Amino acid sequence: MDEALPLCNSADLVDGGEAVPFDVNFGGQTCRAFAIRYQGRVHAYLNRCAHVAMELDWQPNRFFDDTGRWLLCGTHGAVYQPDTGECAGGPCRGGLVKIELSEQHGVVHWHTAYNLKPVLF
Repeated sequence: MDEALPLCNSADLVDGGEAVPFDVNFGGQTCRAFAIRYQGRVHAYLNRCAHVAMELDWQPNRFFDDTGRWLLCGTHGAVYQPDTGECAGGPCRGGLVKIELSEQHGVVHWHTAYNLKPVLF
């Protein structure tokens, strides 16, 4: 069953800016995920490089390159398209694991489909 959970206020996500991190249960493990805004739309991905399962951010909550056009793996230099998570260059096998988001009334929600479940504390 798909459930929409509030993640952050819409104003927390700025085009090409810092991400909002959150935890998900993926494959039975607690993993970090991140939400971004790109060209006015919100997107979220598992924080795991498709090349080697390491976190992408080159500084805490920083995923965009200097141009604000690409998501960049700070360890391997793999480059991903912010709107699809597809590999655009560098060492990567496939793309990022996408997490479904929606935005309504100034709030960004993430959806628990695709076997991603919220980590409850």
